[in-house]
Amino acid sequence: LQIFLGALAFSFFAKGFSGSYMKSMSSQIERRFEISSSIVGIIDGSFEIGNLMVMVFVSYLGPRVHRPKVIAVGCLIMSLGAFLSVMPQFLMGRYNYERITVTVDNSSTSVSACSPASSVGYPVTDAPETPRAMKNFGCEKTTNSYLWLFVLMGNLLRGIGEAPVMPLGVSYIDDFSKEENSAFYIGLVRSSGMFGPTLGFLLGSFCASLWVDIGIVDIDAISINPKDTRWVGAWWLGLLICGAVNFIASLPFWFLPYSLPKEGKHENLKMSQLPVQGDHCKIDPPVQPHIYLSIADFFPALKKLFGNPVFLVFIFLTILQYNSLVGMITYETKFMEQQFNISVARAIFLIGVILLPITILGMFLGGFLIKKFKLPITEMGKFACITFILAYLLNLLYFTCSCEVLQVAGLTTSYSGF
Repeated sequence: LQIFLGALAFSFFAKGFSGSYMKSMSSQIERRFEISSSIVGIIDGSFEIGNLMVMVFVSYLGPRVHRPKVIAVGCLIMSLGAFLSVMPQFLMGRYNYERITVTVDNSSTSVSACSPASSVGYPVTDAPETPRAMKNFGCEKTTNSYLWLFVLMGNLLRGIGEAPVMPLGVSYIDDFSKEENSAFYIGLVRSSGMFGPTLGFLLGSFCASLWVDIGIVDIDAISINPKDTRWVGAWWLGLLICGAVNFIASLPFWFLPYSLPKEGKHENLKMSQLPVQGDHCKIDPPVQPHIYLSIADFFPALKKLFGNPVFLVFIFLTILQYNSLVGMITYETKFMEQQFNISVARAIFLIGVILLPITILGMFLGGFLIKKFKLPITEMGKFACITFILAYLLNLLYFTCSCEVLQVAGLTTSYSGF
């Protein structure tokens, strides 16, 4: 069981590592492919879509399949998704930041991502007399614009691959560990896995400070710095590392058995002390339920599950919890960059070293308290309710931290134009 705990902790680390890195690169992907924030949201949401596609089915088949091997397959799929997301970097040409015009008018910055290179150095205004043809010149979509679909499909595969890791891993621990140790083991695995997001954000901070075409172009010839809105970091480099880490995480699970002896259950007779009497010394392998019969019972079981009011309340609570968490992490770096005028690399670094270690401590402390006081299921529910209420009250303090509204001509202040 200890080997499985170590392997599962590393798989949690790997999936958190790649997931947090991908979220930290949202703004870099937006600039590299010249797409809108809404498309970036779709790319980020494709992970959850892939996860949702197979999560319920995989969770239902949990004890009916070889759980360690299914987790290994999931890690391999996550690795494949990471490598697939890197493909556009090798299919697209070099990034030419000079074709992107950045002009400053009345202390406000405007960026035109599809202006022709010949317009560099000339001010761009929104004068009413500008012909429509001139406004749209250079904004036609190119073939490279749709290469972001590789990133979307890679993220989708990562979501599919991650689906079996948590439900099958947690059920495996719960089946073969002591009841009083189960919550502690799960908390220990999850808190260990949270080091992945921390290092993922730190890797994202490092890669965001590197030029996207590093190793191909002369860095000294680049005339912009990471604070420039045209800067694109080496978003693809970290994905190669994430793919390798996920591949390594899959290896131990191939050698783990279908089942383990229950923790703390001591046998009176050792196998070495049993008399050898022909075939009586053979141990039959554990019987695996027939998977086709399990599939036939899937929808009736699903209907019964959603008829449980306690389960529905838990699902609703989980949706609310992850909705705020995912939304914050996805767009936090972009908000910090624009609001506080810092580079994306520094924003990612601050998230990694401040927010995530506190989350790790909370997960570990929760599992420790449950083990220390041996809380039953009902007491665990009360404990979770109290902590959620405290977290909600503490989040209200955000409203006291107000920042000065940026003065934008024509938006927050009067603007007469030219």
